[in-house]
Amino acid sequence: MKFYGRQDELAELSKIRDLSREAARFTVVTGRRRVGKTELIDRAFNDGRMPYIYLLVTRRSEKDLCGIFQEEVKRTVPINLYGAPERFGQLFESIMEYSVHEPLTLVIDEFQEFDIIDPAIFGDIQGAWDRYHKTAKINLVVCGSVNRLINKIFFDDSQPLYGRNTGKLKLNPFSVELLKKILAEHNGNYSKKDLLALWTITGGVARYVSLFMDAKAYTRKAMLKFVYSLASPFVDEGVVILSSEFGKEYSTYFSILSAVASGKTAFAEIKNIVGSDIGGHLTKLETFYSFLSKTQPVYEKSSNKNCLYRIDDCFLRFWFRFIYKYMHLVEQRKNSPLMEIVERDFDAFSGIALEQYFKAKFLEEGRYTKIGGWWDRKGENEIDLVCENEFSGRLDFYEIKTNASRYDRRELERKVEAFFRKHPDKEAGGHEIAGVSIEDM
Repeated sequence: MKFYGRQDELAELSKIRDLSREAARFTVVTGRRRVGKTELIDRAFNDGRMPYIYLLVTRRSEKDLCGIFQEEVKRTVPINLYGAPERFGQLFESIMEYSVHEPLTLVIDEFQEFDIIDPAIFGDIQGAWDRYHKTAKINLVVCGSVNRLINKIFFDDSQPLYGRNTGKLKLNPFSVELLKKILAEHNGNYSKKDLLALWTITGGVARYVSLFMDAKAYTRKAMLKFVYSLASPFVDEGVVILSSEFGKEYSTYFSILSAVASGKTAFAEIKNIVGSDIGGHLTKLETFYSFLSKTQPVYEKSSNKNCLYRIDDCFLRFWFRFIYKYMHLVEQRKNSPLMEIVERDFDAFSGIALEQYFKAKFLEEGRYTKIGGWWDRKGENEIDLVCENEFSGRLDFYEIKTNASRYDRRELERKVEAFFRKHPDKEAGGHEIAGVSIEDM
């Protein structure tokens, strides 16, 4: 698949590179795995406008890495390296020293892997950066995919590199409009079910979208068939992503995420499934790992009551619901019963993804400044999306249905009345109600 979008990110990286000619820049680029960080950086910097060194950190000895990195550095710039450095700090200091006289871009990908190899490397980098950055002309860019480690390395005030970065760029999945454009360019006759399936499985993550497009899996049926194919790239993907975050302590986390993906979103429901004390695990999944979000009704005062948990990452939600849960069938290549299960449950499952789609769509369009769901504590009334334009005070209420015929305007009106009884101060700005469905994507 060709390169799509990212024009704002490319412009920002180009601006940072230009600034580095006058003063050293240290940018942290983050984003979940497969979102397209490496491809973006290569496109931004591999254009001949400035010497560009790309180093990929892999799990091997520091001495071996230095040997590989030394060859890459010498291939790109004429740095005099004396002997064979065995510490990355020595090599980094030579690069910093060179950049005092000649501008260059240095990209270190999978930067968090240094924490596994030897955390002392971060102190070595800090020392060299502090000694040279005031006179250096370096565009230093480090990339990381493991949210836990990147937060620890750069935003924990006990760590050596705390406060050293001069900028942070988070790369998000494709927008809903760009996702529609990509699918349309590959299949001009796609259906709304095809689009919803692509969004439900990928959430706009570049690598997953590319895998489907390159495999010519443009329809819902073809996508699901590809997911369970003999050489599927998706079967082990959840383990690959999560094992780097959780390490050996993955069992309880996997059980929690599996429960939430299956629709058990209240604390009591999750605890009943997992069968152990989960409070600490839920907190870490939300605040430390960012795999869960704890949601409350919009305008609710913050508390631990009336909360629901959701997996915001579309692919992980799909993986836990339709791959991890049925891994015994996947491993036995029982594709026929697998497809029956998916076809039976996919429409209901994709309802949450459809809500996310319209929330993203409305925010991209700039129609609203605040969007959330609302429900009462008794569970008698629930509104999928309450959308506010905080400048005008106007509220719009939406019921999201995969099947438009199931929308009941009178039922939504009743729920809105219950909302205003709870929040009478919100009624003055005016409001509208509507049902939106897959046909409005």
